[in-house]
Amino acid sequence: MVSDDVRVFGPESYNKRGVLRSKVYEQELARLQVELVKLQHWVKETGQRIVVIFEGRDAAGKGGVIKRITERTNPRIVRTVALGTPSDREKTQWYFQRYVEQLPAAGEIVLFDRSWYNRAGVERVMGFADEQQVQEFMRTCPQFERMLVRAGIPIIKYWFSISDEEQERRFRARNEDPTRRWKLSPMDLQARDQWEEYSRAKDEMFNHTDIKQAPWWVVDADVKRHARLNCIAHLLDQFDYADTTPEPIDLGDRPPPRGRYVRPPMEDQTFVPERY
Repeated sequence: MVSDDVRVFGPESYNKRGVLRSKVYEQELARLQVELVKLQHWVKETGQRIVVIFEGRDAAGKGGVIKRITERTNPRIVRTVALGTPSDREKTQWYFQRYVEQLPAAGEIVLFDRSWYNRAGVERVMGFADEQQVQEFMRTCPQFERMLVRAGIPIIKYWFSISDEEQERRFRARNEDPTRRWKLSPMDLQARDQWEEYSRAKDEMFNHTDIKQAPWWVVDADVKRHARLNCIAHLLDQFDYADTTPEPIDLGDRPPPRGRYVRPPMEDQTFVPERY
């Protein structure tokens, strides 16, 4: 729906490196976030169930896009799922079982920060799944997704594509920043050494799971600002939503105190020290 209001940016909107200037980016992001809120209201009112999958290499920017999508939306409607390592019990379940439990109910959008595609990517490359399990996933996954789509749950799948040079730059930036160093896991460092293995795994995954009912959409993620805006705008374009945002409420004048409440003495309360 947002495509009806596409912005055209002139050369002055970009810096010398060809990246949207900060002010232009923030203004466009704010506009798209208003549209996300409209989408949220429409989903709630119409009882839609939507799944959005974010996959890609480590440091490709999936989390940054998810953060911008959820920044202004209601977490009870737009819900993020980022499952950790399966428990011993979950390892004995049908592979898709723990993901099925996270699927949306009526009026919900679920954003999967990585998903069942772990089986075809990290689990395969790192040896957590054997070849028989991987091939079974390749056969089963398209059937599973077609079943969800037939049940009225559209699946939007994004693959964030990043060059090895840009990934290396982001890894080094994370390592130098103590507030982001937690993002650099031992698994990331192993993946750094297995670029080609991940590439081959991704290519085969696409060959089996890029289906008409739930195609893969590739996001060029080398420039974070552009990737975020392109992904959000595309996501909005997938739905013919209506603007059902509630009108402002007439709050009227604040009622005067009724005189029944007596506030306890301030000195009886323990306050946080005022350091600022």
